[in-house]
Amino acid sequence: MSAHTYKLIELVGSSTVGTDDAIRNAIAKAALTVKHMDWFEVVETRGHIVNGQIAHYQVTIKVGFRIED
Repeated sequence: MSAHTYKLIELVGSSTVGTDDAIRNAIAKAALTVKHMDWFEVVETRGHIVNGQIAHYQVTIKVGFRIED
């Protein structure tokens, strides 16, 4: 196994469906321009409430990606 160097970026994903969907949305959008993403960590979860119901989910994640050799 070779030694890898990683960089962290922070992303905020959103969804009206749920937190998992918000995470998937953030990663899918970042994958369009960021290569070699390997892992993520949930940092914060927020939501918007309308008329006593959850209307919107927002999740902040840190994503680690490998720096190319």
